[in-house]
Formats: sequence, structure tokens, C-alpha cells
Amino acid sequence: MDKRFRTSTADGAVVEFGLVRHAMLAKVAAGLLRYEDVCDAHPELLRAARNIGRKTGETCPVCSDVELVEVTYVFGARLPAGGTCPTSRAELLKLERREDPVQCYAVEVCVGCNFHHLVRKWSAGARRVRRPQSAQRQEVGE
Repeated sequence: MDKRFRTSTADGAVVEFGLVRHAMLAKVAAGLLRYEDVCDAHPELLRAARNIGRKTGETCPVCSDVELVEVTYVFGARLPAGGTCPTSRAELLKLERREDPVQCYAVEVCVGCNFHHLVRKWSAGARRVRRPQSAQRQEVGE
């Protein structure tokens, strides 16, 4: 089972937010943050998590009751304003190979206590379509 969509076509850095997550959970454990501050997932994120979230194999670090799921969002030109959620690796790769640039975000969600956290983000797309050599020669005037 592919727990997460691993990015293979990212144009640059893939930003991982594991250290931020660790610091936030330490603040919750120390009583500096309330559970309500970290368990406030938006209803649309929860809907996506329930319907298309991919299991991560990790138990929620807040409620220790439910397995976390991961939802990927892709935003870019000619996509819906709220982004799109690819449901398969093939669909994500297709979005990442678009001519237009896209921003991708992977979010982990607990549908039990509504915990959510941005796991990683990356840029993709902006691929130039390769034209046949004959078309390129005609433009140059060869």
C-alpha cells in the first residue's frame, strides 16, 4: 500500500514540516496550546479526509485513537479556486506535469478529533511541451 504520494516531479525543494509538527505537539503536551487550537480542521478538509484520504499507518498524536489520513491539494491556473484533490498517484503526476505551474500541499488529518497539520509542500508543473524538431527548424528559418 502506498501510504503517501511521494513527489517525483517537484521542480525544486520539497518543504517538510516535521519539525514544526514536533514543536506544536510538544506545546500541546506542555499545556501551552489547547487541543481546540490544533483540532480545528475545516469541514471541507474533514470531508476530503473521510472520502479520499490515504491511510498513513500512523495513529493520531493528539487523541491516540484514530489512524491519520493524508489529503493532497493542488492549486494552479485553470484549476478550481479551492484546488483539486487527486485521488491517485497517476492523477497527481498528471497535474504535476502540466504546462502551468502548480502548488501542491499534503495535509495529515485525524477524522476522530479533527487534528490536522501541513506535512509537506512543493512546486511542480510549468513544463514546456517538446515540439518535434521539424517545427523548431521552421521557426528558426532553416
